[in-house]
Amino acid sequence: MRDLGASSRMRSIGIGILGFGTVGAGVVEGLQRNARVIGERLGLMPAVLRIADLDLEADRGVAVEPDTITRDAEAVVRDENVRIVVELIGGTGAAKELVMLALELGKPVVTANKALLAEHGREIFELAERRGVDLYFGASVGGGIPVIRALREGLIGNRINSIHGILNGTCNYILTRMEAEGLEFEQVLGEAQAAGYAEADPALDIDGTDTAHKAVILASLAYGFSVPMSSVATEGIRGISRTDIRYAGDLGYRIKLLAVIKREDSRIEVRVHPTLVPLNTMLASVGGVYNAVMVEGDLVGKTLYYGRGAGRKPTASTVISDIAEVMKNLEGGSRRPLAALAQIGQPAGIMDIGEVVTRYYLRLSLLDRPGVLGRIADILGANGISIASVIQKDISQDDYVPVVIVTHRACEAELNTALGEIDALEIVGAPTVRFRIEE
Repeated sequence: MRDLGASSRMRSIGIGILGFGTVGAGVVEGLQRNARVIGERLGLMPAVLRIADLDLEADRGVAVEPDTITRDAEAVVRDENVRIVVELIGGTGAAKELVMLALELGKPVVTANKALLAEHGREIFELAERRGVDLYFGASVGGGIPVIRALREGLIGNRINSIHGILNGTCNYILTRMEAEGLEFEQVLGEAQAAGYAEADPALDIDGTDTAHKAVILASLAYGFSVPMSSVATEGIRGISRTDIRYAGDLGYRIKLLAVIKREDSRIEVRVHPTLVPLNTMLASVGGVYNAVMVEGDLVGKTLYYGRGAGRKPTASTVISDIAEVMKNLEGGSRRPLAALAQIGQPAGIMDIGEVVTRYYLRLSLLDRPGVLGRIADILGANGISIASVIQKDISQDDYVPVVIVTHRACEAELNTALGEIDALEIVGAPTVRFRIEE
């Protein structure tokens, strides 16, 4: 039986925390609560020596020694007793400078900063590789879901064919309630803000930027090169109505804000947008604030990673897991650090959204007259778009009727051309609503 007093004699490794907000406090609380568990498992004790934050007075619900906290984040990074730097500040300003400094000093970094890695990942990854130090970022995507660890280690023997992810809990919560209660977007958003599920300024979430940051990180890991944010076609959920949610359900689909990452021959697709997914799939069943990522490898097939994508404890859990891994690596001494981006052959190109080929849901507002559908079909056909099904919905009071068309696989650029011609017709009462479909 292990000596229960052994933990007090274990070697400790000094940790510096940058950012003592929701996640930072959760990490400190988790390390305090489970230090003994970590020590028993690793034979090493985590020791939080320094914490940096601009606010030294706020009550975080976790007790620390007053002389542990400072406003001087650079001093924490430079402290010779701090061997691991944990960046939880967020943003791309001071956070970047501090992460780069830590790496230059040869100190391993653990971060949950998705925006930093999405926008400046290339130079940060290259510096970590050049200095030969660990860079772990498991909590940057999916909070408590271990999808980053899976891509870096668990699926290392696979070529990744595709990744489909529900990566923003705010958007998923809004869409779930809109469907379940028949509510419109603005009402649910307001209630989500009141309940704390959405920020006062929700743009980063509902416009798809948060999901795009995470998609960049996943795509970069999967395919071994830094994917620029500018290459990710991004649409949010502001324009989704309860009407389309209902019609999608009638067709056997559910609308989700989806990150879609695929390998197509020598190139990859990286896109974020509202997407129709079949009701009988696992991703369609993910509701509320939960996240899920489906990864398909050439050997393992489809794997699903599911859980809370944000929050104090789930995110802290993943950060602590990364800290433990770095502690183990430091104790190992000569172990080669795990490359942040494993180079996989020659970097592939990234497909423009106009080149994407998929199926589409179209909702048109058409005059209820003979021959109207024929004109629409002619325009679609002339642009190489084949119709799979057509459903005419309820008659409206202004003589325009909603008509839902589901296409076969079609090229995005050709569809855009067709919709430009269709929406210019006098028989069309409103711009066509378009959603992509992922089977």
